[in-house]
Amino acid sequence: MSAGLKEAELKFLQVTHYATPRRLSVLITGLSTIKEGKYILKKGPAKHLAYDKEGQPTPQTLGFAKSCGVEPSALEIMQTANGSWLAYRSKQKNQATIELLPKIAEQALANLPIRKKMRWGNKNTTFVRPVHWVVAIFGQEIVDCQILNIVTSNKTFGHRFHHPQPITLRSANSYLKQLEKTGKVIADYNKRKTLIRNKIQQTANKINGVVLLDEQLLDEVNSLVEWPIAILGKFEPHYLTLPKKVLIAAMQDHQKYFPVLDKNNNLLPYFISIINIDSKSEQVIREGNQRVLTARLHDANFFYQQDNKISLAKLRNKLKKVIFHEKLGNLYDKSERITALATSMVINFPKTDEKLVRRAGELSKCDLLTYIVGEFPTLQGSIGNYYAIRDGECTEVAIALEEQYLPRFAGDAIAKSEIGKIISIVEKMDSLVGMFAIGEIPTGNKDPFALRRSAIGILRTIIEGELSLNVATCLKNAVTNYDKKIIGNKKQQDTLVAQIFNFMMGRLRNYYTEQGIEVDHFSAVLAQQPEKPYNLHQRLQAVVKFLQLPQAKILIVASKRITNILKSEDRSAHTELKKDRLIEPSEQQLAQALATMQLKIKPLLDSHEYVQALNELISLTNDINRFFDEVKIMCDDQSLRQNRLTLLQEINRLFLNIADLSKLQVVT
Repeated sequence: MSAGLKEAELKFLQVTHYATPRRLSVLITGLSTIKEGKYILKKGPAKHLAYDKEGQPTPQTLGFAKSCGVEPSALEIMQTANGSWLAYRSKQKNQATIELLPKIAEQALANLPIRKKMRWGNKNTTFVRPVHWVVAIFGQEIVDCQILNIVTSNKTFGHRFHHPQPITLRSANSYLKQLEKTGKVIADYNKRKTLIRNKIQQTANKINGVVLLDEQLLDEVNSLVEWPIAILGKFEPHYLTLPKKVLIAAMQDHQKYFPVLDKNNNLLPYFISIINIDSKSEQVIREGNQRVLTARLHDANFFYQQDNKISLAKLRNKLKKVIFHEKLGNLYDKSERITALATSMVINFPKTDEKLVRRAGELSKCDLLTYIVGEFPTLQGSIGNYYAIRDGECTEVAIALEEQYLPRFAGDAIAKSEIGKIISIVEKMDSLVGMFAIGEIPTGNKDPFALRRSAIGILRTIIEGELSLNVATCLKNAVTNYDKKIIGNKKQQDTLVAQIFNFMMGRLRNYYTEQGIEVDHFSAVLAQQPEKPYNLHQRLQAVVKFLQLPQAKILIVASKRITNILKSEDRSAHTELKKDRLIEPSEQQLAQALATMQLKIKPLLDSHEYVQALNELISLTNDINRFFDEVKIMCDDQSLRQNRLTLLQEINRLFLNIADLSKLQVVT
């Protein structure tokens, strides 16, 4: 709506959106009553062609005046850089805002990101759900029009049960108050959410409990009600013997209830539900909720007892009967690939026991065959952890089974344990390689196998975990775990690795952009195709810090100058710098400064002290600038020319150890 108002050039203060399960609304404050007409200057013939010697209008002038619908006397002279011209200045008519609003509203509705729309009745109108009424008021006046084939009015409807009758709105500003006071509807999403949060906590306080508040569930429940009422329910205490996460999943995922904890973070046999009616029969609703949850918990208890009859390890062979992807084999095959890739990666984790990594890989998918995960899919990994401890597996292995799925979403934590990091990375990398190999590559908004999330999950784990992993090497190892019928010959495998690597770098660029890192900063570091994401991150952070220094611009300008000269020459072949061909004092001085800098900067690069290294490189700029001022690089002597280009190439190579500084934008 804001975009439409701006496009129509209407002045306003604020646009506020409101939403409930039954209504969408927009309140615009400070909206001007009219759209001021613009002044339009229409250019005509040049001044020297406008009038004859007697000062009378020429045919060109008469024709121009006629096209403007005025007499020649209404025209004026316009002065421009290209001379004087005849012109006509007119003003468009003012337009009433109320006349412009229907089109703006229709366009705003059409631009809503609705994936699937529906039709209703015998009309061709489409929307996310059938529309029964449309309110459109400008101040106190009805905006008389049709929107979605419905005639607008100033009548809305209240709560489906508390006030199903129409409510005549006095004005646009009275919308929220009238709906709440008369209609028993809280239209403000944020106000309703805060109210729910307060009500469930107040309800929990009655039993000295603390609500386990999941923000995603809170948003979902808030989107289901217009007049929230909290109801406390309870279940049989003997169900508390079930794993805590199973109980939470039964309440949150299936029933949309809020679990209650005690002060020690233990579950209490209570829950809080939010209903959409202030009922006189609250006890009936409570008993109904309790009855439904009891049935869920009874089933969960049965599944748990069944799972306790068999260990995770004994479920592994059954993975052969579960397809991972029709072209990529079964889950047993996937667990084998995870195990192979994970053990090959252990060399990068000297303190990690390879046997434990292997065990974690072997058991990584076993919990998918448990009854509990079948009933509560969100518990994959968590149940693996719980059952592994039950089976006497090492704690590190058990934790890794749960951490393999981290991070699950943007902002989620990465795996904390070393084995967890390994399994998390290889689990996602195996999926990336397999899906890319069979052509299941994300396109546009379509990413059915969540490969974008897998890619950034790998990168975040490496970067935030400060792991010195070479992604390209890991990808090559992952590729070799697949049948050659899938991955092809050596050339095809190399192409596949490059394709996935570039895809991951694209995701990493977006990740940094969302954090406020400029694209040119990332491009400067990526130019050398670094294969270790954490090292890339270190250099990127160094570049960002370096650019805050006032001297940074000097080094960047010098780098750009060197790069531009080298681009004009074919410098693909490396040649050694010949000291005996350094004739001019300034080139001798630069070569000496370079040699000193190479020795000075090497330990800084080895210890990844990139900010300090960039600071040291600044000291070269005076010698570089003097070299440019005093030495003719492109001289006639081919030997001198090549040697001077080699000198510049050596300097550029030194810069490139950190980033391609020439790609950085200089703010003037």
